Amino acid sequence: MNYSTLKKSVALSLVALTGVASLAVAQDAPATSSAVKVFGGRGQYRTWSIGVHGGVLMPVVAIGGTNDFNKWDANLGYGLNIRKQLGHSFGLELNGTRGKLSGNNEGITNPAVRDFETQLQYAVDLRGVVNVGSIDFLRRENAVGFFVTAGAGMLAYAPKITTGTGQVIDWKGNAVGPADDRHDAKDYVKGFYIPVGAGVKFKVSERVNFNLGYTMNFVDADNLDGVYAKGTTKDKFSYGYAGLEFSLGSSAKPSLEWTNPLATMYDELKDPTLRQEVEALKNRVSAVEKSVEDLKKDTDGDGVADQFDKCPGTPAGTAVDGSGCPLPKATTDTVSSNVTGFERIGFDFNSSVLKTESYPTLDKLSSVLRENGGKVTVNGYASSEGTAAYNMKLSKDRANSVKTYLVNSGVNASQVATKGYGEANPIASNDTEEGRIQNRRVETARN
Repeated sequence: MNYSTLKKSVALSLVALTGVASLAVAQDAPATSSAVKVFGGRGQYRTWSIGVHGGVLMPVVAIGGTNDFNKWDANLGYGLNIRKQLGHSFGLELNGTRGKLSGNNEGITNPAVRDFETQLQYAVDLRGVVNVGSIDFLRRENAVGFFVTAGAGMLAYAPKITTGTGQVIDWKGNAVGPADDRHDAKDYVKGFYIPVGAGVKFKVSERVNFNLGYTMNFVDADNLDGVYAKGTTKDKFSYGYAGLEFSLGSSAKPSLEWTNPLATMYDELKDPTLRQEVEALKNRVSAVEKSVEDLKKDTDGDGVADQFDKCPGTPAGTAVDGSGCPLPKATTDTVSSNVTGFERIGFDFNSSVLKTESYPTLDKLSSVLRENGGKVTVNGYASSEGTAAYNMKLSKDRANSVKTYLVNSGVNASQVATKGYGEANPIASNDTEEGRIQNRRVETARN
């Protein structure tokens, strides 16, 4: 194939590929990424793609090096690739290429080998593809990206050489080469190679990419061109190509390789649902803060919060009970006659909450302590249900409930001492409910 024929073949191939891409653009609906989450996993993206490519094969590489022929030809190559995208920046690709390599020693006097032509039956490799950058990375939609590739694979080839005397030797029909490298005359020569390349891709549509790339292939053999250089060199060839890649999967999902993680994070943070949840949480916090402030508010300064003050607007200095109402006027003798100095307060099962029926007794005790001074000891008890450790805690809570009531009514905290005795010192039998009711108590004794 001469160079003009090669150009025509490549041009026709690219025209056909571009036509397929145009059709895909016309039929493909843009995918939505509104449901994509930063940590949602690969399942929310399209990750598989298949591609076709065509270009030129050459028995040289861009980085130079020694060659067995001083002239080389550019021949048509073509192939397929299948890729699995594992992340925004990395994927694994299975790639296959076919074509022909050729060159000659034109201008050399009496060359041992005048020219060669090698049929490349296949070159199949598994390579990693790394997206190293995007021109539009800072925009919401990436459209142009750069990539590098590297991997390893196997190839099968059959060289055919023309010697300086005009003899044609076709490796595919003859067992030629050194004794330790001869092959079956019916088979192609098999070999290992390493592909290393780079390229740029363009997002044509949500489904189609247009790729331009160049790959250098380093063969672990010195017979790719049918000529041995005494084992001192390894042969190599390169492939420059253009191709189309088609993304597979549901059109409702975006393609992983083109997803901008910054835009995804921005969308997730700006999700209306999330904002509504945050606003609702802020409103709930504000309501709680207001309730706490209302609990603290004591407009008349009587020591009872407004929410529990049944007698708001009490004059300053007025002695009040636990509900914020003024205590009845009474002389010391009257109070003393009504307060024996030893009072018993009852409680419900498994509770340290004061009963309302206890308020009058505690209000009288509070009045005596505030007007006459002195101290009181509050002893808490429990019935025998439950563990001893739990009953000890419950008895202390009951004693502290009485102290809290007295302090809230104006008694100095230093005037009230508390102690819990648990289920000790029962005043009735714990074998009956009537007896257990009597044992759930607090006893106050003035000192």
